[in-house]
Amino acid sequence: MPEKTDQVSKPDQQEDLNVLMLRRREELDELKKLGINPYPPLYERTDFSREILQSFSDDAPPRNVGIAGRIMTIRRMGKASFFHLQDSQGRIQVYLKKDDLGGAYDAFRLMDIGDIVGVKGFVFRTKMGEVSVHARELTLLAKSLRPLPVAKEKTDEKGNRIVFDPFSDKELRYRQRYVDLIVNPEVRDVFVRRATIIRTIRKFLDERNYLEVETPVLQPLYGGASARPFITHHNALDVDLYLRIADELYLKRLIVGGFDGVYEIAKDFRNEGMDRSHNPEFTMLELYVAYRDYQWMMDLTEELIAQVCIAVNGSLALPGAKRPIEMHRPWKRMTMFGAIKEFTGMDLRGKNEEELRAAARKLHVEVEPSEGSGAIIDDIFSTRVEPHLVDPTFITDYPREMSPLAKQHRSEAGLVERFELIINGQEICNAFSELNDPLDQRQRFEDQARLRARGDEEAQVLDEDYLRALEYGMPPTAGLGIGIDRLVMLMTGRDSIRDVILFPQMKPEK
Repeated sequence: MPEKTDQVSKPDQQEDLNVLMLRRREELDELKKLGINPYPPLYERTDFSREILQSFSDDAPPRNVGIAGRIMTIRRMGKASFFHLQDSQGRIQVYLKKDDLGGAYDAFRLMDIGDIVGVKGFVFRTKMGEVSVHARELTLLAKSLRPLPVAKEKTDEKGNRIVFDPFSDKELRYRQRYVDLIVNPEVRDVFVRRATIIRTIRKFLDERNYLEVETPVLQPLYGGASARPFITHHNALDVDLYLRIADELYLKRLIVGGFDGVYEIAKDFRNEGMDRSHNPEFTMLELYVAYRDYQWMMDLTEELIAQVCIAVNGSLALPGAKRPIEMHRPWKRMTMFGAIKEFTGMDLRGKNEEELRAAARKLHVEVEPSEGSGAIIDDIFSTRVEPHLVDPTFITDYPREMSPLAKQHRSEAGLVERFELIINGQEICNAFSELNDPLDQRQRFEDQARLRARGDEEAQVLDEDYLRALEYGMPPTAGLGIGIDRLVMLMTGRDSIRDVILFPQMKPEK
């Protein structure tokens, strides 16, 4: 068998890849001939790399450990070899000596970068100063048949890890997240912090006695947002159903039923385009609290997100794409029309649809012919205002046309009691004083139906059962929706939603 090299070819070099894969299958056959099971059923691991490195002391007696993980580098030197083992906590060097391992050392020549192994031995410091495990036992736990795109790397005199030719193809990393997690271990930290964010949100809401519930994913009618749905078919009932675009209407039915506060952290699905802030499958928190309004919900939102920020980053400062983001409370509050006027110089309050279209043309904002006044205002705001809002800013008091589920403003005609929170130029959450007048709600749904008739495919549909629920009476209610994926982007400094979803939607492989 030819001498192996530690560095494998790039995964797009198909011919070389096939040769390497063939060689690994030959190694697999040879291991089996030696009586070695390349896929044993279990291994008793007792220690992890990080804890070993942090607790090592040159003055302490030798410590026996048992570790397991993936081989990431190999340095062969005749009767002695080194490799780095990577586990869920990091990497640690392993020293192998033929006199200690006998036949297991001979089998090591059939092992490669990417193989998963178990090592039992004692901890020591090498002459080069690196804390390592001196192996007394070496056990193959899983033979890797496909070479990893392992990059060349070195550590400089300051201890910094320098990577050459990294596995950096974004599309390949998203499509093969399992490889991305192996060769770019810092990616794992994003998803550890994502779990911390969700755990912190649950703890915050549970401590306030809000009930976590589950509502249908498959719905006979979709609602609660302006979006196009995914459609599926139920064979037994012979009916089309929709994947939910929001949880809102079901959760508000529960407020009608007598719950004081309910929330759901759930997957929603919207049949729309994909870009840096949109994935067709995404995670939302929705919260509804009876006898509260949107002003109260703004205060709660500040408290919740500030608490998340501290839990994830240890402070209220975030590294932003444009500049550091200051999360100290209280956060700035601006009305929607006030913000548009400040950043465009145009006062759009009270303008009709034609006047709004003219304003959009003047501001070089593209609008669709099917869009009504509300959608045009939203386009202008999203294009000309939102990118300027870096520090947390509540945008309040939206036009009635933009918000078919929000309560009429108590003092401003033509507006509703709604806010969105914008941070780093991106919407993080949306909230209302919820509309609980069933007659007004029916009129809003009928307005949406007219927009659908004009060709607006994202206009909301009329839900008779939801209207029936409102007719039984819903108390004053505050509602909140937070995009979890965007919140994770913000808290981890990532600029694409695909960076914070383990398996984002991708075009099919050819």
